[in-house]
Amino acid sequence: MPRNVDATKQPVTGAPVEVVIHAGDRTAVMPLFRLADDSERAIGGYFARGTLLVAKMGGEIVGHALMVEGDAPATWELKSLAVLKARRHTGVGRLLVEAGLAHARAQGALSVVVATATADTGLLRFYQRLGFRMTRIERDAFTPEAGYPPDLIADGIRILDRLWLDRAC
Repeated sequence: MPRNVDATKQPVTGAPVEVVIHAGDRTAVMPLFRLADDSERAIGGYFARGTLLVAKMGGEIVGHALMVEGDAPATWELKSLAVLKARRHTGVGRLLVEAGLAHARAQGALSVVVATATADTGLLRFYQRLGFRMTRIERDAFTPEAGYPPDLIADGIRILDRLWLDRAC
């Protein structure tokens, strides 16, 4: 696959955004992984896997999407997604997801799955607006036993359960 996932730079709030496959050292992107996941143990389990896409604005990495082959045939997983706080709500996340879907499709995937906390209503809205549909709930996924702090809160709701969504790519 070519280095540029989408060769055309798309304007997001007036600034060009380029989504590319990150072939370098992933350590520089670790802060974005920490924005997406509160468990160092969980991050350690997938950090080096799959294809890492990054969104760049003016040479600066402002977001990432990690795509990994799924457990089911012809399925990939959007394992990690984050955008710097200053660049959120500008379309960067949407571009990353679209690039991730295109990458999975180019690898022969028919669908992409993603998981997020049931308590994070903003992310649930984001994924549903991109065509993802809920498939199942995994209870007690975000516990101290799994490496998560006991007091995680999103939208005023304690984070405990994981929601899985999917969509055709």
